[in-house]
Amino acid sequence: MEMQGTPPSFIERYFKIREKGSSVRTELIAGLTTFIAMAYILFVNPNILADAGIPKDAAIASTIWIAALASMAMGVFANYPVALAPGMGLNAFFAYYVCGVLGLHWTVALGAVFFSGVLFLILTVGGIRQAIINAVPRDLKLAISVGIGLFIAFIGLKGTGLIVENSATYVALGHVTLPTTLLSLFGLLFTAALMARNIHGAILIGIFATTILGMALGMTPAPHGIGDIISTSFPHMGETFGQLDLAGAWHYGLVSIIFTFTVVELFDNMGTLIGVTTKAKMVKPDGHIENIDKALTTDAVGTMVSAVFGTSTVTSYVESAAGIAAGG
Repeated sequence: MEMQGTPPSFIERYFKIREKGSSVRTELIAGLTTFIAMAYILFVNPNILADAGIPKDAAIASTIWIAALASMAMGVFANYPVALAPGMGLNAFFAYYVCGVLGLHWTVALGAVFFSGVLFLILTVGGIRQAIINAVPRDLKLAISVGIGLFIAFIGLKGTGLIVENSATYVALGHVTLPTTLLSLFGLLFTAALMARNIHGAILIGIFATTILGMALGMTPAPHGIGDIISTSFPHMGETFGQLDLAGAWHYGLVSIIFTFTVVELFDNMGTLIGVTTKAKMVKPDGHIENIDKALTTDAVGTMVSAVFGTSTVTSYVESAAGIAAGG
């Protein structure tokens, strides 16, 4: 911790940390919180892409590299507390529709992802994406933030088993007495209590406490050694790097696949950025979002690079809201 009156460091000056009422310690905790909240993509995305025929080890490597590089670019270039990774839904469209239903080879699908990134960049440089976002009324931007929060809560409650599907009412109360549901409720209430007391890293502490309790109760496997936590081998993306088939994607047609990738990603990313920047207090009174040009450019370039690496479209992750809630 720096003493009061000490000149700000380069990191604090560059990211305007003090100006935004934060600290390096808070930002580190927030970053770790966001990572833990979205780390599932490192396992889920390769499994989905493997169904499209992409070698799984290479998909793991490409997912790791693009998520790390794109997220760092978003922080350094746009100064946004937003993490990026291959988007859920977009990867399913890639694997199960483009490669599954249409029967295109995954290299052709990667070519379509690259062209969609080029189109994103053109729309960004031309100011069209910014115009669409700025056209959204301020009240609607606030509503989007609330909606994203409710969506995250709904997914979380479904994952805990507290709510289940019902043919009559669509949603019904789950089995509250199940051990896993009770453990999830403990984690939720414990984290909420920490947040109510304004404890730094409340979400992170809640995650760790719930995980340790789950291990102690035998609900989740505990690591038996350092080898279970840190792998000595690291997958590489040699089988997917640069394998995109641009000619095949162009030959198949721009409208059918590339346009779909573009439209879905356009509004998916727009909603996420509006939601998380509103929560991060980055929306000005007139509704303008600071540095939105740089954020959209990072997203567009990230999409092109993701195709080169060998994974589906990169997008901003709504799980970044967890890190923002931690003070990021």
